[in-house]
Amino acid sequence: MTDVVVAIDQGTTNTKAVAVDPTGAVLARASAPVGVRHGDHGHVEQDPAQIWRTVQQVVVDCLAGTPDLHPVGVALSTQRESVVAWDRRDGRPLGPVLSWQDVRTADDCRRLLDDPRAALVPARTGLPLDPMFSAPKLHRLLADAAEAGSDVTHAAVGTIDSWLLWNLTGGAEHVVEAGNASRTLLLDLDLGRSASPSPSSDRLGWDAELADLFAVPQAALPRIAASTGPFGTVAGDGPLRGLPVLAVLADSHAALLGHGATGPGTVKATYGTGSSVMRPWATPDAVRTGVSTTLAWLTDRPTYALEGNIRYSGAALDWAASLLGLTGGAALGELAATVPDAGGVTLVPAFGGLGAPHWDADAVGLLTGLTGGTTPAHVARAAFEAVAWQVADVVAAMSPDGAPSPDLLVADGGASASALLMQLQADALGCEVVTSRHPELSALGVAGLAGQALGWDPALRADPHAGGTRYAPSIGSDERAARRARWDAALHRSRGPQADRDPSTSRTS
Repeated sequence: MTDVVVAIDQGTTNTKAVAVDPTGAVLARASAPVGVRHGDHGHVEQDPAQIWRTVQQVVVDCLAGTPDLHPVGVALSTQRESVVAWDRRDGRPLGPVLSWQDVRTADDCRRLLDDPRAALVPARTGLPLDPMFSAPKLHRLLADAAEAGSDVTHAAVGTIDSWLLWNLTGGAEHVVEAGNASRTLLLDLDLGRSASPSPSSDRLGWDAELADLFAVPQAALPRIAASTGPFGTVAGDGPLRGLPVLAVLADSHAALLGHGATGPGTVKATYGTGSSVMRPWATPDAVRTGVSTTLAWLTDRPTYALEGNIRYSGAALDWAASLLGLTGGAALGELAATVPDAGGVTLVPAFGGLGAPHWDADAVGLLTGLTGGTTPAHVARAAFEAVAWQVADVVAAMSPDGAPSPDLLVADGGASASALLMQLQADALGCEVVTSRHPELSALGVAGLAGQALGWDPALRADPHAGGTRYAPSIGSDERAARRARWDAALHRSRGPQADRDPSTSRTS
């Protein structure tokens, strides 16, 4: 029998499980799709019960065909900012999952900006007051549940890791991992109030003033735990019964750990439905250039990162494929590769506003530069270029006040398999891009952390990029500047008058 950690990766559109041995090898895997409902007015919802069912399903499927595996612990990686509310008495959801993509709280956030306490949000959490983050969604979930007649006096709320830990432990644990908690707008990171990272989690707690600002009852919030717990043990009759949950990470944070990216010279980009671009940062001091400061993970001491979140990257490719009558990103890439450039066409996929570094909920989607000679292939290529330039904007914002630009971008996620996109990314950044050979990098990152808790030789010592592909820039600085100018012009039109008022649009490149 081979000891394995079962790592569950619950993402926006898929739930995966992998069985990882002490060398870091994946011995079994399974996945299941998760539905996403898009409605009017920026509503993006999921079914919390379905998410839990897919977790149960992939665990069974992962272990069913390999009876010689001996699970010794569980690790969990989850999508971030998405929120759930449920009744503590019976675990019944009090509404849908409000996805991290959901922007129904945009007006709520605008109104809160008039409150003098709104300045506390970036100062204490490192995040902008934006509808992507959890706190305004938590308030909306509880308000909607109460309006629908539910008794919310027994409500529990949390991010997806909280929901899954509650179900895994049979309701014994209402807990959130610290890195996920840092994405809620409710966790005080002690920004700028200490000269070096705290050696403990003493100051990392729910902020009473922020909970009051967002009208989220503190009694409904989970206990905050370090990334290695304690999280409790698995209940029920499944194959993981009685096993300890050893590690929990947000998916983007787990990918950063899986890449082994620990220094500021390397930036990580995950190309999923949206994109998380992260750069390790030595201190929790906020950087005021449109990117966030986040808690990457908490073990014996906090580890921080700068981060920019892009709402539509893989989703922009899916949108373009659907628009052109194609079946997915691979077909879109084949079409885009038939032309040498986008023919002057630029797509700004601000379908739900823009995330980092602009944080403009009023930006609109834009397809510009069309001529009589524009072909579907030009539109397809413009979609790939849009993803690359959005990432490049975030990377540029991560080099404030003369800080050196990164010399390497490490890439993961489904769209990183596109050679066209990765080459466009290297060209936009002017630095090397390297992809990971592991399709389950988030799961491997959190499995490595769980393995360390077991005393295993860390799987993270293996090179996650061995066998990956490297891309060097293929254009010079003049051509890069010309392409950036076209992108900036389209971005300015997408944002309208806000672009003239927002200092984050001023960049050096």
